[in-house]
Amino acid sequence: MLPNLLGTRKGRLAAFFLLYVTEGIPLGFAATAIATQLRRQGVGPAEIGAFVASFYLPWAFKWAFGPLVDVFRSQRWGHRRAWILVTQVMMVATLLSLIAVPMPAGLGIFTAILLVHNTFGAIQDVAIDSLAVNTLSEDERGLANGLMFAGASVGQAVGGSGVLFLMPYIGFQSSFVFVAAAIGLVTAFVVLPMKEVTAQAVALLPGMSRMRTAAAEMKVFAVQSFRAFIGTRGAYSGVFFALLPAGAMSLGLALQSNLAVELGMDDDEVAMLNLWSSIVSAAAMVIGGWISDKLGRRITLFFYLATMSLPVLYLMFVLQQAGYVMPRAPGGAPMRDLLTTLWIATMAYAVFQGLMYGTRSAIMMDVTNPRVAATQFTAYMAMMNLAISMAAGWQGVAIEAWGYPTTLLIDAIIGPLCCLLLPYMKRTTGGFTDAFANSRARNTAVVLGLCCLSWLLYWPNRAALGSGQPIVNTLFTLVFIASALFLLAGREVQGTEAGHWRVLSLWTAPLLLAMHLRYQLDKLGNPTLHSAAEMAMYLVPFIGGIVLIGMSTRNWSGPPQLREEALAG
Repeated sequence: MLPNLLGTRKGRLAAFFLLYVTEGIPLGFAATAIATQLRRQGVGPAEIGAFVASFYLPWAFKWAFGPLVDVFRSQRWGHRRAWILVTQVMMVATLLSLIAVPMPAGLGIFTAILLVHNTFGAIQDVAIDSLAVNTLSEDERGLANGLMFAGASVGQAVGGSGVLFLMPYIGFQSSFVFVAAAIGLVTAFVVLPMKEVTAQAVALLPGMSRMRTAAAEMKVFAVQSFRAFIGTRGAYSGVFFALLPAGAMSLGLALQSNLAVELGMDDDEVAMLNLWSSIVSAAAMVIGGWISDKLGRRITLFFYLATMSLPVLYLMFVLQQAGYVMPRAPGGAPMRDLLTTLWIATMAYAVFQGLMYGTRSAIMMDVTNPRVAATQFTAYMAMMNLAISMAAGWQGVAIEAWGYPTTLLIDAIIGPLCCLLLPYMKRTTGGFTDAFANSRARNTAVVLGLCCLSWLLYWPNRAALGSGQPIVNTLFTLVFIASALFLLAGREVQGTEAGHWRVLSLWTAPLLLAMHLRYQLDKLGNPTLHSAAEMAMYLVPFIGGIVLIGMSTRNWSGPPQLREEALAG
């Protein structure tokens, strides 16, 4: 009989390492194998950046699955274990279905199926993180998070380098059997033998079905999570820390693959670069997490984040000196001197990024309320993935607009800004409370409201930004999403004390989310529809700003009677 790995310290560390391997596989496949092939076929950096950015979206919005994982439980298979089993089976199924998709003719279907695959991967990540928060002791978290992200790095090597190495022998589609088998092995030898503490069943409310009871519980969890984010200074700072780039990110995204192809690397050389950088990064993740347990997370994380900019600046300087500024068509003679520079920069970056990864995740666990672990911690991780998605998007645009050196310089400067928040990221010792929720919620509402209103200045003058316009658009997308979610959570937190703002919040939030349709504005051929949509571009952010500022005037301290509201509605 296979052992229950959760029963011992070494077993827990091994289990979470292997579980994270299954998370890294699809990400490595997208950012390395697919990005390499797209660039080799002449697809531009902006399009590749948009592809990688969209690929991270399921992970950026995995917070939506947090309440589901927290509320829906299996008595027989275990609370989180059941979720992990189901999602891994679906990940295997979606990977195997890709075998029948012809490439490159079926790129659209291929992308759609892979996005579904990543959605199940994101749900699995929610369950794994929740299991980690509720299973790992505090003195295990640094090393465990280092091992977890080392596992993700190994998985990225399998999905990236592994696929590139196998392609010449078994073909692109057939390589998915190998990838699916890797996930299946973890399911069979790690998840199935796992024994989790028996989950407590959700108690049915009088006169309500299980589904309505679960919906009421989800509302309770949502409000608890919102209060957890703003209840302590560490948790509140964690929101902004998660939304900012985790150090310079360019050498960990598609920029590296784009540049490798342009400089003359073939598939095997790109795979080798990715493989060795993944190995180095994985080792550094374990070391970084172990050091953070010994010396403290904040001081070590500050060092790791700051040093990530050094290899980026080195690559920027060499490219600038060589006159390699704008992207070039692939297929030329290899530029060996610059390839050596890329190898040095990538390996150095792998060390510093690896040191950072496990420690950053551990510090987010420190400020997470265990009662709503899946929702709060998953939301933090989702925000970090949203930051990655935004970075991939703006860097692709910036490369085509300003060139490689300028993009690298901007990345190196804005990357370490998150270090300014580290002094406030202290572990909670006095219990989780919402004593300061009122003032923090009000301030957040005002800031988001002013950001929405600032759109009224940007939109009519957007042409003045030229090629930099997509970058600012990305920032406003983040504002609109954050504002919509804040309004939906705020109306539940305030309850009836919100007054008429409660109804307005419910109608305004979907409109703010619909602002993403502005990218389709130029495709409207009907002049009347175009005029109406253009008017909505001004009206929706204006209403959103007013409602947010109006919400800031209400009392955020009193807990709503969620169960009574659920029974009534």
